[in-house]
Amino acid sequence: MNIKLKSFSVCLIWFLLISQISVAQLKPNVVVKKSYDTARVFSLEDLQMLVFKYHPIIKQAALLSEAARANVLQSLGYFDPTLKAGFARKLFGNTEYYNKWDSELKIPLWLAGADLKVGYDRNVGTYVNPESQTNSQGLSAIGISIPLGQGLIIDARRNTLRQSKIMVEYAEADQLKQINSVWYAVAKDYWNWYYAYKQYELIEEGLDLADRRFKALGTQTILGDKPAIDSVEAYITVQERMIQRAKSAIELQNARLVLSNHLWNEDGNPLELPADAIPQNATEIPAKLNPLILDSLLGQSANQHPELVKLRTKGAQLAIERSYRQELLKPKLNVIGNLISNRTSFNSNIPGYYDFNWSNYKLGIEFAFPLFLRSERGKLREVKIKQQELNFEVQQFGREIRNNIVASYNDVAAYSAQLALQQKSIENQQILVSGENQKFTLGESNLFLINSRETKLIDMKIKQESMISSYQKTIAELYYKAGTRQLQN
Repeated sequence: MNIKLKSFSVCLIWFLLISQISVAQLKPNVVVKKSYDTARVFSLEDLQMLVFKYHPIIKQAALLSEAARANVLQSLGYFDPTLKAGFARKLFGNTEYYNKWDSELKIPLWLAGADLKVGYDRNVGTYVNPESQTNSQGLSAIGISIPLGQGLIIDARRNTLRQSKIMVEYAEADQLKQINSVWYAVAKDYWNWYYAYKQYELIEEGLDLADRRFKALGTQTILGDKPAIDSVEAYITVQERMIQRAKSAIELQNARLVLSNHLWNEDGNPLELPADAIPQNATEIPAKLNPLILDSLLGQSANQHPELVKLRTKGAQLAIERSYRQELLKPKLNVIGNLISNRTSFNSNIPGYYDFNWSNYKLGIEFAFPLFLRSERGKLREVKIKQQELNFEVQQFGREIRNNIVASYNDVAAYSAQLALQQKSIENQQILVSGENQKFTLGESNLFLINSRETKLIDMKIKQESMISSYQKTIAELYYKAGTRQLQN
């Protein structure tokens, strides 16, 4: 009976060994380097260089300020000099009804919203209106149009230009916000890849340990030193860890794909993360952040946070709009004056007193005023309401930013303390595993306790890597909440 049982045990062990070898050949196609000295480390600094140089969203963000400057150039067009000219002639039979030539150069002036005008008119003919008729040489005029009421302090063109200049600062803040957002997403995806890699590496390490233990027990069982049931239990542990490895391999592949979303070359073509690339080593327990960093981030965010800068630029824009709407409450009173001369050429000599003097002039006054000003008062009230809403938004958003920074800082501090405790727990658990292996060698323990303690050790190491990943992502979140980003040196 004992001979039959022993034969059955030997057959069972050989069957399990063959099965284990055949299943091991189905190892997922995932490259994991065991040594950081020989592997191709793809650090966060390498990723930073590629992202800030070739990422499409980073390039797109750079266009925001360019578009804002284009709007400034467009607004400056309202101050461009304008040259107008017109000619009309009517000749019927032997009669020249009219021969008209009108030309004008208008130069908008920034000061007081005035327009400087230089013109030349020649209106001759039998049926020309005597009011506009000139001699055969024509008349030259130099004049100015000045608003003494509405438009003296600010007018539509100055309002548009001032607001467009402010929008450059708004666009730059929006650009910084987009860049920070992209980098925050990149950092999170990188540390997710780091955790997936470390998890796979630790599970693979645990599988190798279980595999070696199973083969050793199989040999001892065949020799009669160990019962066959130990080999079965060892093989079950191998199977469980193979399942874990397959699951972690899929997670690692997916994390690599997500990180590859941020990789582009200089030609704008997408890149894939190299198959032999591994993340940088970050197993050292991070030190607690200096409280001065928190003070620095709080001060920096209060002055330079992109969202606050955008809100403040909106406030400056509304202030200009309010000044313009207040200006529209004034009556329109424009004075137009021109000095007239029959001089048509200024090349022969310097103009003299008789060319342009106060005896020959054209003068005009324009006046307009809405009696109720309902449209203007309504628009002004709307701008004031927007200013109040913006002030409340700035207060609330500033408080939220400050609290978010402090909360992220607290999370970083908590992760730092937890990692220190986790490291000590792993060291103690390693002592238990080593002691249990020694007891098993002496026959004072069993395989179940060894597997339990070893599995717990692997889980604790995986948890530690998860905490390291979360710590690094929280660091990135801290700087992102402060409106900046932590650049790698």
